[in-house]
Amino acid sequence: MNNVFRKGGKPQGPREVAMQVLLKVELNESFSGLALNQALNDAALSRPDAGLATELAYGTIQRLNTIDYALSGRVKGWPNKVEPWVRALLRLSYYQLRWLTRVPAHAAVAEAVNIAKRRGHAGIAGLVNGVLRGIIRDGIATPLPSNLSPAERISLEHSHPEWLVQRWIDAYGEKTAEKICAANNEPPHASVRVNPLRSTRDELLAAMNESGLAVQPSRLSAQGIVAEKAGNLVHTDWYSNGGFTIQDESSMLVAAVANPQPGMKVLDCCAAPGGKSTHLAELLRNKGKVLANDVHFHKEALIQQQAGRLGLTCVETMVSDALELPERLHESSFDVVLLDAPCSGFGVIRRKPEIKWNKTQEDVESLAELQRRLLDRVQSLVKPGGTLVYSTCTIAPEENERTIERFLSDNPSFKLDANWPEEVIAPLRATENVPESFKGALQLLPHMFGSDGFFIARIRRAE
Repeated sequence: MNNVFRKGGKPQGPREVAMQVLLKVELNESFSGLALNQALNDAALSRPDAGLATELAYGTIQRLNTIDYALSGRVKGWPNKVEPWVRALLRLSYYQLRWLTRVPAHAAVAEAVNIAKRRGHAGIAGLVNGVLRGIIRDGIATPLPSNLSPAERISLEHSHPEWLVQRWIDAYGEKTAEKICAANNEPPHASVRVNPLRSTRDELLAAMNESGLAVQPSRLSAQGIVAEKAGNLVHTDWYSNGGFTIQDESSMLVAAVANPQPGMKVLDCCAAPGGKSTHLAELLRNKGKVLANDVHFHKEALIQQQAGRLGLTCVETMVSDALELPERLHESSFDVVLLDAPCSGFGVIRRKPEIKWNKTQEDVESLAELQRRLLDRVQSLVKPGGTLVYSTCTIAPEENERTIERFLSDNPSFKLDANWPEEVIAPLRATENVPESFKGALQLLPHMFGSDGFFIARIRRAE
């Protein structure tokens, strides 16, 4: 990676910053968010330029399939025989020409050519100039053949791997699969969970509106606030003073479904970075105990920092492989156990677009096996009459419905519990996203509310 930018020095401007992110994601398998944050910190761009770099990086990763389809007929040996940095430059330039129409086409081409000259040589600059001008001349959007299968068409129109599209068609039907893919390419909105120990949602909404932010109450979560174009809310006094936690609306429902009552003892098995643990503690009104466990030592501090910022003294932390928790904790010792399991992450593609290109069918199968093992292990920690909540941020049936079906079959003392809190279930019923056969497990899809795809199951252990 270091020698990619050796000629021309440090990345200059938003397009070169976006190039750097694309290269790190492709060559180093970096997470897009982490790579982008590091690149923006190093580059010290203005706010508008940082916004452009962000849109170019995320947008190019999101639309990769469509971009490569368009460029494959114009660049010999595309993509594998083209130098990685040239590949990244052409990809982001095509994205800019097709989807960022506020930037004049001639300006986008000129900037790409200048980068090619600075980073390469006259021959590469000529290639970039010829390819991009040819695209403008011939029409930017490349027509698709008329004989494509539904999975092929959706894959190219909405830029998802064909195997993944076919899975969603099989699971949800063609119409819903296309809605999922379209939603995954929409920019995520910011949302926060109000800390009820600091203020009410109405009070925080009023304060945020008064400061000029465009905010509104969440349709999904009674503690949620949705913000549009609000910038980085981490840099606000409300955040630093513990007024809210930044969290997706779907994720807010997990602890709400668990519905712990003050004085209860609660276990969060896979807790980092602590969003659900702190939510559980808030619902306890800071009375009781939340034991937040994670397998990574370096993430324990993240949970502690969040609890401290929010003023939550009932959160305790520990570091352990969740599979080993039954050996470290007393059997039947928790009123509520939350297993927010490691998963494929197909519900958060709009936030982490590289997921759809990096995950495989084999990953889904191995994760489903891990999830089944985790459930079988941690169930022994639930008290008789207690609650086990299982959640993932994916929309793969093997990791969700089928995992729960197998668990219930193997553990007859546990049953699905449809007794979700009314404040959780009412908004879902109002939008007809709860089936009449609802028994206590629900799959939220990304297009339903513009939130993350999440699976949540509430399970009760017999007395």
